[in-house]
Amino acid sequence: MGATIIPTLRYDDPAAAVDWLCDAFGFARHLVVPGEDGGIAHAQLTLGDGMIMLGSSGDSAFDRLQKTPQQVGGVGTQSPYIIVDDVDAHCRRAREAGARIAMLPEDQDYGGRLYSCLDPEGHLWNFGSYNPWT
Repeated sequence: MGATIIPTLRYDDPAAAVDWLCDAFGFARHLVVPGEDGGIAHAQLTLGDGMIMLGSSGDSAFDRLQKTPQQVGGVGTQSPYIIVDDVDAHCRRAREAGARIAMLPEDQDYGGRLYSCLDPEGHLWNFGSYNPWT
């Protein structure tokens, strides 16, 4: 049986996060479900064949299991790796949108090129040209 892996993230301001992730990283809105308070209850964003899901941080049973970086001292406990064709161009786009570049684009010993950055709420993202499937 196959499996599809879709990372999930929590944001304090998910509406701003959706806009920023689309502008900075090139995600597209697949589904955005409004919340009762005018925010976003759930969002699905796609990039190529990949998807992430995100929602508002809160006090649900799930939120007690998953925190935002600010809620755990400003560090992440996971980070997605996303394959892109042009790492340097992607890094420039993210930087121009306000991403904090944590690791500049660099060729990797195992192949490909990689950079890492932080989004406005402190989630760590990795973008590289190495495709482990090929």
